Amino acid sequence: MPDDQHRVAVDDDVEIPVPADGEVWAVGAVILNQDGKAFAQKRSPHRRLFPDCWDIVGGHVEPGESLLDALAREVEEETGWRLRRVRRLFGITTWIGDDGDGTRHEADYLVEVDGDLHHPALEWSKHTAYDWFGPDDLPRLKENRAPGEYLIHDLIAKALQDRPDGP
Repeated sequence: MPDDQHRVAVDDDVEIPVPADGEVWAVGAVILNQDGKAFAQKRSPHRRLFPDCWDIVGGHVEPGESLLDALAREVEEETGWRLRRVRRLFGITTWIGDDGDGTRHEADYLVEVDGDLHHPALEWSKHTAYDWFGPDDLPRLKENRAPGEYLIHDLIAKALQDRPDGP
């Protein structure tokens, strides 16, 4: 989604990296609702990468696409919501997936969206469920993950701990 079609606010201290030639990037969006719970969706058991695991909204940055455009596109594709504001960069992680596609860099953000948070328009061919996670629900985010592979759990735990005042 080009920036001129939908303006997304980015807080002043938020870094948006620019991928170098040949780098493979992904983006992730932690979305909190009015109750301070974080959105996650469960990947289909047939997915090549992280099957049957809980995940935040996000995905791969296409060649020539900015991270901000990819973030907006992924939010809309995976939920039907529209990215409104990028509040915070949680961090950049470098990882190798179990799909054979090599090293990726991932930038994960706390974001605000517009849309009906009670009725996300999931890509049901890719996801089998969704839920809103509070502090007591965090252990579920470790389902079907190997010990120590708790990126999603840790991101959501940090978002809940560092929750900004108000949605």
